[in-house]
Amino acid sequence: MKVPLLDLQAQLSYLENDLIAAVTRVIKSTRYIQGPEVECLEKEIAEYSGAAYGIGVTSGTDALLVCLMGLGIGPGDKILTSPYSFFATMGVILRVGAIPVFADIDPVSFNIDPVKIGELLAADTERKIKAIIPVHLYGQCADMTAIMKQAEQYRVPVIEDAAQAIGAEYPMSQNGKVDYKRAGSMGIAGCFSFFPSKNLGGIGDGGMVIVQEKEIAEKLVLLRNHGAHPKYYHKLVGGNFRLDPIQAAALRIKLPYLQKWHRQRAENAATYNRLFTETGLVAEQKVKLPASVYADSLGPEHGIKNVHIYNQYVLRVRRRTELIEWLSKNDIGCEIYYPVPLHKQDCLGSLASETYCPEAEKAADETLALPIYPELTSSMQSYVVEKIVQFYR
Repeated sequence: MKVPLLDLQAQLSYLENDLIAAVTRVIKSTRYIQGPEVECLEKEIAEYSGAAYGIGVTSGTDALLVCLMGLGIGPGDKILTSPYSFFATMGVILRVGAIPVFADIDPVSFNIDPVKIGELLAADTERKIKAIIPVHLYGQCADMTAIMKQAEQYRVPVIEDAAQAIGAEYPMSQNGKVDYKRAGSMGIAGCFSFFPSKNLGGIGDGGMVIVQEKEIAEKLVLLRNHGAHPKYYHKLVGGNFRLDPIQAAALRIKLPYLQKWHRQRAENAATYNRLFTETGLVAEQKVKLPASVYADSLGPEHGIKNVHIYNQYVLRVRRRTELIEWLSKNDIGCEIYYPVPLHKQDCLGSLASETYCPEAEKAADETLALPIYPELTSSMQSYVVEKIVQFYR
């Protein structure tokens, strides 16, 4: 049996006609830059995510970049973030000339550890840290109650890297009450990626920023189009970060399916959990359930859940290299997200040797992602678990 890590063809099988019609609509309109498709998607994503405004951009990377530009982040400034994420999280910080400061991750959720955030903010006596970028990794929100509390205490804005987490929900606790907030809607801005592998993926690159404040939205709209308003009059130095209307049209076809796809991914995760538990490997600690499974409960004081959308289903494993070879031999797709933590990347130079994040380093050595896409069948999942059991036994 062949089980790919991701099968976009399975999704295309029932969306192809609608996608072709949407793309054809854009082509016939001759509105190839901005236009109604982008404007409608911005409103729909903002409404879906619980935000007032959406600003479509070229990618999830540029969503982060334009936010830093909007805050005026530049040389000498420091940005506090996670060392365990896709490179773009750190790359945009370096591109504006700022310095990344890494708070190690929580070993259970893989998300940034609020305790470490607090320690770094307290140690920043010169107040060089100008923003915090928590990453909602693998489709699960970071501990935003603790993060926002610390951000307010030190008056540092929060930009949510929600590239993998559109639609994930977090039970924000304020004044003894709990209100579910969707990823991206809790900080000053939230950043999404529409890369094809995401739960809401385009047919190419695309991204979006969501915000609550009109003034910030207007500034980001300027920045994504060279800072120009009106045309040829440049109040700011921006860039060409415009979302392609063909991508917007395709994403509008997919958006109504998103909650269904989230449910299917969660069901697949539950099936994996059950199958792995039944094998006994979990008890032997040779294969562990995803760390995020254990993070679902936010504590006995309220017993409610952080709603995970499972962009990835990630295990901690032993003998990872051999396991990957075995899975490949049995036609099972898998991937390491991520083999080198950000603070160990060569491009950091001397800063790499000065940073110590042991939990991120351990996660980079031990984690492995299995197929979790919505169209994955139960028989395919059983085959995956069967082969992993054979490897370890």
